[in-house]
Amino acid sequence: MLDDLTDPHALASLDTQGVLRSAATAGAQVRSAAQGALDAGVASLDGRPRALVFLRRPGVSGAAAAVLGALLGPGCPVPVVVADVVPGWIGPLDVVVAHTDDGTDAELADSVALAVRRGAETVLSAPADGPVASAGAGRTRLIEPRIPVPAGLDLPRALAVGLAVLRALGLLGTPLDPAMDVLADALDAEAERNQPGHEPFMNPAKSLALRLAERTPLLWGTDAMATAVAGHAASSLAIHAGVVAHPADVAQAVTATGLLRALVTGARDVFHDPFDDPAPGAPAPRLVLLATAEEDPAQVVLRRTGRALPDPDVLHPVEEVVRGAPHAPLLRAALLASRCDVAAVYLGLATRTIEPA
Repeated sequence: MLDDLTDPHALASLDTQGVLRSAATAGAQVRSAAQGALDAGVASLDGRPRALVFLRRPGVSGAAAAVLGALLGPGCPVPVVVADVVPGWIGPLDVVVAHTDDGTDAELADSVALAVRRGAETVLSAPADGPVASAGAGRTRLIEPRIPVPAGLDLPRALAVGLAVLRALGLLGTPLDPAMDVLADALDAEAERNQPGHEPFMNPAKSLALRLAERTPLLWGTDAMATAVAGHAASSLAIHAGVVAHPADVAQAVTATGLLRALVTGARDVFHDPFDDPAPGAPAPRLVLLATAEEDPAQVVLRRTGRALPDPDVLHPVEEVVRGAPHAPLLRAALLASRCDVAAVYLGLATRTIEPA
């Protein structure tokens, strides 16, 4: 089945739902969300809040909050809270940001209603129809999705809305431009690289999909933003390809001694024949290191863990986003998340996990 990844016509026949086309809309999602935030008056948010609250709901909102929290870092001048529901202390000095693709999320609707009742500034990225939007009673800054995509592929929209809030609150030392063209352009370039007509050696998403096929992916981040992307990638693999992955920060991951033993065993057993001697249990692990910072990932791993890891694949897109470029870690994080999304879709199509319409 994996041969289909090298055949654009086979992919087209398998992708009857247009999931690959949806995955390629990341740049367009950013542009539309940035414009939606401007139209909703997000830029008029005034002053530093007592607290910035990101609501983590089913879907990509948790990953978006993790990326944005890593972007702000420990030096953020206001407390950043990530919670499943609005905290009981919410009040008029706070700002609440919520993202969902499910307009019927009852718990989120209750949280939005409480936030606006308590006078908190609330930015809501959600469908305009349903209880969630109605709970705002016209008192939220509502950004509707203008480009519909399947579940799990809306991280670019969530990130763009969150970035618009951070810009308005003055929490970024060097904010993106209001239209977020630099982020959208980076995602458009990634979509061009990953188009179905490109062979795997020219298509990083196809190449990643082939590397992860029939393996247990270990997605370990070397920095906070990369670790957030790893968590999103694991979720994307589960949604689109039915693959179970292990996402973690690399310093925490190396405490999983069983996984380290499996990595070493798999790397050394070069004579294993999967046909004559099928391996029992779970598929062999494949280590993928994700990095968004400037430093070489191997050096980061050595400094943070005191060891070198056996034969990792390294996703550190310094060719696509060169070292020293403005907003480089954020651009790399968004790019890697998009690459992992497309890889998961390719793998899901090739293994028939994504069913035809």
